[in-house]
Amino acid sequence: MKPYVICHMNASVDGRILGSRWRPAENRMAGLFERLHEQLGGGSWLIGRVTGSEYAKAVSYPDHTEQTYRREPWFARRDAAAYGIALDAQGKIAWGRSDIAGDPIVVILTERVSDAHLAGLRQDGVSYIFAGEHELNLGLALEILNRELGLERLLLEGGGGSNGSFLRAGLIDEISIAICPVIDEAKGAPSIFDSSEKDAGIAAPIRSMALASSEVLEGGVVWLRYRLQNR
Repeated sequence: MKPYVICHMNASVDGRILGSRWRPAENRMAGLFERLHEQLGGGSWLIGRVTGSEYAKAVSYPDHTEQTYRREPWFARRDAAAYGIALDAQGKIAWGRSDIAGDPIVVILTERVSDAHLAGLRQDGVSYIFAGEHELNLGLALEILNRELGLERLLLEGGGGSNGSFLRAGLIDEISIAICPVIDEAKGAPSIFDSSEKDAGIAAPIRSMALASSEVLEGGVVWLRYRLQNR
């Protein structure tokens, strides 16, 4: 069983998500994303490696350890009200912290990650699970999070590469998008759903999308929620 996944993002009118690029700057609506996160019910949230790197406080972990660790879930905490979950298939993020805004960090890894990296995570008090030997199996990751931590609901909050991977895997149940009255207009700027070159031709298995709600917020922001049915 997997959690119910809501992809929640702020976007420009042209579907871009890097707020520092948006114009006019005064229409970026500071604090909007966090407020809508809470209106959606808050709880555990998931980000990709690139977004996760923005929260890292360490440069790197030691590259050697005498310890050998089994490739099985390890949790510093199991009693949190919410978790900050990050995809990091190859173990590239040195966190230097155990939580983000009070939410304990859980990292999703592949089994190829080194023992030295696992030692660094444990020293920081960062929990981890494995979801694949060489590449991440996102469906498996969600099943493990549900089984090990009891997560029944998860806010997927980007970036675009992670959002796109979940979409193409048919794992998103709902999309929440706050469209701000701004424009990015730059070619190649990050968008709500992105893909790599090798995934560009893979279509998302969406059978239907139904508008669940629409709301005009302050400053001309339009908040749309869609429920998805996947094949």
